Amino acid sequence: MSLLRRIESARPGADGALTPLSPAHAPTSPGAPTGGHTAGGTATPSRMMSQVPVRESFRDTKFRIQQKVISDLDPKLDLTNQVEVRRQIEEIFSRAVDEEGLALTRAERVRMLEQITDEIVGLGPLEPLLRDESVTEVMVNGPRQVYIERAGKLELTNVTFQNDDHVMRIIDRIISPIGRRVDESSPMVDARLVDGSRVNAVIPPISLVGPVITIRKFAASPFTVDDLIRFGTATPEMFDFLKACVEARLNIFVSGGTGSGKTTELNILSSFIPNDERIVTIEDAAELQLRQEHVVTLEARPANIEGKGAIPIRELVRNALRMRPDRIIVGEVRAGEALDMLQAMNTGHDGSMSTGHANAPRDMLSRLETMVLMGGVELPLRAIREQIASAVDLIVHQSRLKDGTRKITNITEVQGMEGDVIVMQDVFVFEQTGIVEGKIQGRLKATGIRPKFSEKFEVMGIHLPPGLFGTTF
Repeated sequence: MSLLRRIESARPGADGALTPLSPAHAPTSPGAPTGGHTAGGTATPSRMMSQVPVRESFRDTKFRIQQKVISDLDPKLDLTNQVEVRRQIEEIFSRAVDEEGLALTRAERVRMLEQITDEIVGLGPLEPLLRDESVTEVMVNGPRQVYIERAGKLELTNVTFQNDDHVMRIIDRIISPIGRRVDESSPMVDARLVDGSRVNAVIPPISLVGPVITIRKFAASPFTVDDLIRFGTATPEMFDFLKACVEARLNIFVSGGTGSGKTTELNILSSFIPNDERIVTIEDAAELQLRQEHVVTLEARPANIEGKGAIPIRELVRNALRMRPDRIIVGEVRAGEALDMLQAMNTGHDGSMSTGHANAPRDMLSRLETMVLMGGVELPLRAIREQIASAVDLIVHQSRLKDGTRKITNITEVQGMEGDVIVMQDVFVFEQTGIVEGKIQGRLKATGIRPKFSEKFEVMGIHLPPGLFGTTF
């Protein structure tokens, strides 16, 4: 987006803080004397009121200064040169404030400059939330309601927008650089910020509360095993087991609800893949952060303005099979690509991984059945289940509990078929024992059952600590 287009669309956020105008800008009643007294030496109430500085909202003051900054900026300025853009904004801002003689405290001056800069080169009122590392998700429900997720819990912020148009300008600023569009004919759009954060926007008439933006923030530094152990997501013993499963090239699905931490868990599991293997990742919006040397990242593409050019995940999975991968990692299966993923797992691409939305490990298998049927292939249900039972070795189920904490609640082996039913067995579970002061209490423990595929560990020279499957943690 050109600088001219961007600064023309810049508008202030809504901030109710007040700041007084300087006496030079305070309006007085016509004919009022400059002194504070009448001829008799006593100030009348009306004349006293006429000399009290009129308080202007912080928002209106900022808007006036912002317009001055925009009009004085060089429209040919290169937006990619952030240092020079911000230098010019600060220089023009300081000059404008001094010329108007505004009585701003240092804190107000800094805050106003930050907000004006965010409006011109950033995402306006959302910038402070995006800079806050403790915020994991930002949800804009129209111009007057902005929620965040912090530590797994939702919080209503005091951040607001001026109106629907202000929110729409921010949406346009997000999607324009990547060639996406959103309007009444196409009121939903997915996008990605420069830092990798995932964005979804929905506008009227689909949304009845005004433009809605949901931003899943991208962690600059991915969580590590130590982080998840510290958070109580899993125990060291569970990660020892999962590491062995990845190294033994088991096929793994990570299941869970929205926001339960599936992608984070998939990142952790992917980190256990040896560095000498060729990995192909396939995602709707690239979120995985693999650190291995030999990684090929593929990203699905939506249709263009004419409704053409879409490249779905299913096509990418099929193409990945021709790329000589050692492992295929699909960020999330939602539809017919599940069949291609199962076939890949069954045809020599052991050690592949993916995630899916489900409420429990058994539900994940049921969803896989449904997704295979969505692929348009007429297969008997038993044949589909045999494909699933043969392809999937392990399901790691992650949950976000009511207190906001995220835990691996089940690590479940898929053992095979008995009749028409897929047999499953928990290897590790989370056992809730109660709730204390709103915090869920419980323990992550082994069930005492050794999985059938543990023979693969021995064959590959992977040795787990004695008693791993029979000790309660």
